[in-house]
Amino acid sequence: MRIGPERLAKARVGVSVRSRLTALVSARSKKALIAACTLIIAGSVPLSGAPAQKLTGGTGAIYVGTYSSRILVVDEATEKVVSEITLKSGFPRRTEMSRDGTRIYALSGDLEQFEIVDVVKRQSVDTFTLSEANKKTRVVSFTADPVHRFMVMATITSTELSDRFDVGPAMLTTYDLKEHKVIKSMPWPIEDDPGYFGTALKISPDGKLLYFFGDEVSIFDTATFQKVGSWSLSKTNEPGFGEIALGSVDETNDEPGYFTGLFTTDDPVQKRRLLGIGRVNLLQKKIDYYTLGPAPARGVSTQFALAPDRKHGSILTQDIRHYELWTVDLDARRVQTKVEFDGRSRMALRPSSNGKILYIHQAGNTIDLYDAAGFKYLRTMTFDADMVTGSFHVVRPH
Repeated sequence: MRIGPERLAKARVGVSVRSRLTALVSARSKKALIAACTLIIAGSVPLSGAPAQKLTGGTGAIYVGTYSSRILVVDEATEKVVSEITLKSGFPRRTEMSRDGTRIYALSGDLEQFEIVDVVKRQSVDTFTLSEANKKTRVVSFTADPVHRFMVMATITSTELSDRFDVGPAMLTTYDLKEHKVIKSMPWPIEDDPGYFGTALKISPDGKLLYFFGDEVSIFDTATFQKVGSWSLSKTNEPGFGEIALGSVDETNDEPGYFTGLFTTDDPVQKRRLLGIGRVNLLQKKIDYYTLGPAPARGVSTQFALAPDRKHGSILTQDIRHYELWTVDLDARRVQTKVEFDGRSRMALRPSSNGKILYIHQAGNTIDLYDAAGFKYLRTMTFDADMVTGSFHVVRPH
């Protein structure tokens, strides 16, 4: 079949147009490909157009007590409740995590019953109480032996009589966790009244020494209850320096026998209060202390949390409608950043197991997640029950 000159001309024009369009598209595609490759190499665009990887707190778990008489177990990676541990003794007034992260000791709301939770099995494994018949023994402070042999408690017993309650003196009591019996009991041995969780008790890593934190640190032998020493944390080696007062402390991520916390002192020369950080060595009775600068005004609540790397710390300050998060470089001994944020009326602070996220919790059924680098709000976890104060623990993978 013969093609005429007119149709041939049109065909040639079509071919020419198609060739130009193809070349143009090809050129643009090459440029787009080069640009895309450049962006991918630079890290500006995720591969395959996928969203940036979600920042999580690690592969550990959060254990939090609630008023629903349950301990919720939250997986850090998925931020979902993966288990619920129902407590037989009711909601916990306070919980303590063992140093090895394998047990939770929960004191009930009536301060009379203890429940022991196996963290590995995620179940309640034991309960006990010191109350009997007409005698109600309430625990106002406690701490457990690092290897789960015994518990030391400050207790007050009230006896119900026909016409009144006879309230006894504060006692120091040691309870055998395996034999389920009181090993030793004696009148409260120091001048400071234990109050309700007023006196902090700590046991040395080997379980042989008991430390009372009052006006001074009193040290007792756990086997005999004999006083073997004391230590005034408030006294410094510098005579021109004012006494230092211990504030919020954190031993969760510290080595056994150590804890890091906030201290305040009065500068007698400048007539101002200073805020500092000290790392306390219990066994050697030493403190490595340094100041950060002027302390927040009196009445402003401050909390301290130590990062898992022990190189950084966070200070949460709370005043009426004014909340700040300070990031502290512990090696450089200085405040890196101060960020003001919209908080809640009551808050507590805890770093995630990998240190990349800060959890703001307490007073409610939510946990706010912030990026530890820059303290940027990320998201909120919401649960079906309100959390109990002093019952929030982050456990690293076993």
